[in-house]
Amino acid sequence: MKKILIIIAVLLIPFAALADKPVWVTVDGTSYQSEMDTLKEVKDRAKRDAESKAVERAVGTFIKSHTLVSNSQIAEDLIYAAVRGKITNEEIIASDWDAKDRNLYRISIKALIEPVYPEKGAGLSAKLSLSKTDLKEGDEVKIFYQVSEDSYVYIFSIAADGSVTLLLPNSNMPDNFTRAGRAYQFPPADITIHLKAMFLPNHKEASVEEKIKIVATRQKEELLSIGFKEGIFQVFDAKSTGMISDLVRRLNQIELTDWTETTAVYNLKR
Repeated sequence: MKKILIIIAVLLIPFAALADKPVWVTVDGTSYQSEMDTLKEVKDRAKRDAESKAVERAVGTFIKSHTLVSNSQIAEDLIYAAVRGKITNEEIIASDWDAKDRNLYRISIKALIEPVYPEKGAGLSAKLSLSKTDLKEGDEVKIFYQVSEDSYVYIFSIAADGSVTLLLPNSNMPDNFTRAGRAYQFPPADITIHLKAMFLPNHKEASVEEKIKIVATRQKEELLSIGFKEGIFQVFDAKSTGMISDLVRRLNQIELTDWTETTAVYNLKR
């Protein structure tokens, strides 16, 4: 019976993008034999080491084959999909004790890794709504949100040109801790921050669709590390690739059940 080994990674792409694209990878696994180990235990450890490396390498290939080059990708979806790698076929190419270290066992395998996309049904969840979804330029909008467990909430505004503004946390409100089950609004009523719908300079169309995105994590995370300040907010222009790299790297290190995301869409008309 074939073993199935799973590892989690994070991609900022829709599920269908990687469908039916398994990859073959060739890797080496190793294991040291102690005085207490049986030969079978050593061989099994080496094989598990190789399988783990195979899945990690395959997931890295999935990510690289869909490299995101601009924040316009985020403007289109900003859908976080957890892709898992599953070994569906495996061949042992070679296995033997190391020529120089007779306590080191080596194995080389060729494995076929298939991407698997589990549903995000368990763990942390978030709700998001807006005071208005059909806006005219100059209209004020409020963001309402709630989380199922105590967590840290990050609110993003995604403009039509692909630029992304981190609304929360910000320089005036660095604390983004959110209590479970409590209804929150942004901006808070006691804070002199106002969110007004505005067309971007030189935008000629009569209407545009933009988005508000929430990411919630159980632990406080430094999801982003670059960008420039526009007033109290951190902004990432449409040409910046660093934001996506930061998000992928950080979310890739968080268990799937320890973070969540949701999106609200609004229409802006003249």
